[in-house]
Amino acid sequence: MAYRRRILDEALDKLFPHLAAIAIEGAKGVGKTATARQRAATVLNLVDPNQRRMAADNYNLAVQLPPPVLIDEWQLEPSVWDRVRQAADEDATGGRFLLTGSAGVAPGVRIHSGAGRIVSFRLRPLSLFERQVAQPTVSLKALLAGEQATIEGATDVALPQYVDEILRSGFPGVRDLPDEARSIQLDSYLTRIVEHELPENDAIVRRPDELRSWLAAYAAATGTDATYSAILDAATPGESAKPARQTVAAYREHLIRLFVLDPVPAWIPTFAPLARLTKTPTHHLVDPALAARLVNVRRDALLRGDGARVTARPDTNTWLGALFESLAVQSVRVYAEAAGATVGHLRTQNTAHEIDIIVETGDRSVVAIEVKLAGSASDHDVRHLNWLRDQLGDRVVDRVCLTAGPYAYRRRDGVAVVPLALLGP
Repeated sequence: MAYRRRILDEALDKLFPHLAAIAIEGAKGVGKTATARQRAATVLNLVDPNQRRMAADNYNLAVQLPPPVLIDEWQLEPSVWDRVRQAADEDATGGRFLLTGSAGVAPGVRIHSGAGRIVSFRLRPLSLFERQVAQPTVSLKALLAGEQATIEGATDVALPQYVDEILRSGFPGVRDLPDEARSIQLDSYLTRIVEHELPENDAIVRRPDELRSWLAAYAAATGTDATYSAILDAATPGESAKPARQTVAAYREHLIRLFVLDPVPAWIPTFAPLARLTKTPTHHLVDPALAARLVNVRRDALLRGDGARVTARPDTNTWLGALFESLAVQSVRVYAEAAGATVGHLRTQNTAHEIDIIVETGDRSVVAIEVKLAGSASDHDVRHLNWLRDQLGDRVVDRVCLTAGPYAYRRRDGVAVVPLALLGP
């Protein structure tokens, strides 16, 4: 399969010649190894027991191989990280080491942080731009810089195509499979996480079916800030003997460490007059295709609006709306990271105001984004965006409503209405 160039490639092209070591992190299947291989002369694959044993027996192996050296799944032999950090400290010559990992270091394993020596990047599943669904006409980077006054463009990508993109997944090796094969692959991915990846990363899974039920309930809470108690109750309806909360918390911690859960943190602005904001993240899996498989609602049912949700409060949004929001979050995160910005969400404690995505730059400029499964944006849809502009003034450099409609334009109040397919980096 031909390599599909990623947005991260631009940063790697620019920085790797000047940095001794770069770590590319992310869930299994997002394409870390393929991206790193584009720049490697030697590959040390620690999934291979023989190569892992050699790395464990020879502390200097990584620095003895012809550079650039790719060390794949480095966390399986954490001493390699320390040796690369040490080598980068001794010789800062650029373009020497690439490390890929699909899990953080297991609890109790101590390594040096690598700060200042090993630069880390996150690779997520393919964004819509990387999938080449449409040619974007609106740039998130330009919006963050306040440089895109004109909003225009048209796309023929409509709701059925967005559903297809949700179900096809952003995993490069999965999305182009036939429907039945792709479903089996996604189910196998989830099974492997529960039955192999978690145990191999020191998580004790005594009842895999119990964990699978909890994952399905978490998926049904996509796009919400439902409490973990509500998710647990949804996973064990009518059962008095529920798993201990400490057990579920441990599962959650390990799944985040494996990059399978990818919650959006609450945004708490600094030096701003906003009070009584919640600190609870909104729930997302690394890819909405996994959420769709866990809840097991098929294409036609999604288009009909089927699918139960786990919410902390009454909510009229459909399950498809939640998955569409998750698809938008996935893409926006990729674009934001390329622009050096962070992503959060906003919700007041009384739920009077909530905004799906807040993108913030290092100088605290903000682009506020709402996601609506509609063809256009009404006054009601953008009321929270305008409220935030009134609160923070010029700090909000743009307001955006992402839709499933055909046209990009600016409303009279200045809000940019942008079809999701037309938003790019």
